[in-house]
Amino acid sequence: MQYDNEIYKQSLLEKSSGFPTLLSAIAQYEGMRDEVLEEYLIYKKHPSLKGSEVVKEQSARRRYAEFELKKIKAIIEYYESIAPFLLEYKDDIVLPENEDLLVEYSEEEKLDPTVNYLTKQEYRSLSSIERNQMALDRFWKRPKSNWLLGRIYERYVGYIYEEKGYDVNYVGIFKGYEDLGRDLICTKKNEIVVIQCKNWSKFKTIYEKHIFQFFGTVFQYKDENKDKKVSAVFYTTTKLPDLARRFAKELGIGLEEELKMENHYSCIKCNISRVDGTKIYHLPFDQQYDKVKIEKRTGEFYCKSVKEAEEAGFRRAFRYKGFVKK
Repeated sequence: MQYDNEIYKQSLLEKSSGFPTLLSAIAQYEGMRDEVLEEYLIYKKHPSLKGSEVVKEQSARRRYAEFELKKIKAIIEYYESIAPFLLEYKDDIVLPENEDLLVEYSEEEKLDPTVNYLTKQEYRSLSSIERNQMALDRFWKRPKSNWLLGRIYERYVGYIYEEKGYDVNYVGIFKGYEDLGRDLICTKKNEIVVIQCKNWSKFKTIYEKHIFQFFGTVFQYKDENKDKKVSAVFYTTTKLPDLARRFAKELGIGLEEELKMENHYSCIKCNISRVDGTKIYHLPFDQQYDKVKIEKRTGEFYCKSVKEAEEAGFRRAFRYKGFVKK
């Protein structure tokens, strides 16, 4: 066994120029070990030719599966090494507590995000109002990654401004790290409010450097929109130290400190199709949620409960890969 390990390590060292070659070397080495067992079954005192064939076939399948698994892991590790921010998305992969429950779902049912929040019995026995409301309630209660919490906080602040009559561009959600620190661009006539949102814990400190950075990107935006009245507001769930607060005041940046997100705010988007007038509502975990823009002048609105949406004549949005849920 010690000798095998040494050969194995030496093989890796000799073939370490890249992971495809490395994985092939590993597969080749494991294949050689399997051949030893195959030859033993063939040449032993009482040969077992059929047994050797079974071993050969199953060994080939196992080696192929292991090769593919190692290749996938190597690719993932490579992607994470060149794009570390991908690690932030790991916590957002929502899996049911018991994946076996998905086995009996139809392909259409599996495409409905609510199955991630309900048991199979709940999903199939409850009415659409009860089912979707229960999924929404559990969405709010379930622990979330920092990335998702930040996204939801931006939605919440944007909702506040939409309710004030502003047209809100959710730059941070769609552009991510390319938003230049301008999470929201809120427009009303000739007025533009540039907003940065920080959903941080009370133990994390916002320093004056964060204010300076935000001021820099706002200054650039003002320079590019000289015909507009541009202001800036910094929203945070925590409290700023005195020095950062003084800098914000001197630089003309408004502050909204300790603004906690209201979990059960009116987050359901009731949207009317521009194509055929179909009334559909979107829950926060639905695929098209962030792409839907609510325009009150057309009869669209936000609401707090699924019952309110359905009683107003809206149905759940469910259009993925050609499936439509009525």
